[in-house]
Amino acid sequence: QVHLVESGGGLVQAGDSLRLSCAASGANIADYTMTWFRQAPGKEREFVASVTWTGTKVTRDLVKGRFLVSRDMAKNTLDLQMNALDVDDTAVYFCAATDLRGITYASARDYKAWGQGIQVTVSS
Repeated sequence: QVHLVESGGGLVQAGDSLRLSCAASGANIADYTMTWFRQAPGKEREFVASVTWTGTKVTRDLVKGRFLVSRDMAKNTLDLQMNALDVDDTAVYFCAATDLRGITYASARDYKAWGQGIQVTVSS
């Protein structure tokens, strides 16, 4: 199984930036669609952005233009650069991987490998 570990979260003020990283081990991320989800207290887990196994980037419209997802093949990591953070971005951010093909990649049901989650808190 793919092991995923998120890092880079923290507490920032609105307008600041953070960069999250998801380190994968046990498999090459090129064989998986890698996705960031987030979940705020009392809310359902929601899709943020993906890099598919083919390298295609998909980003939720709500964060498009502020968030940039990428993968570093040399480091075997999935990254999320978050700019102009808003209070509404506050959530636990999860990295997930799926080897399924021909899906939309936006449903948490399609993922069986998950990181532990990392807190992003945006104040003001």
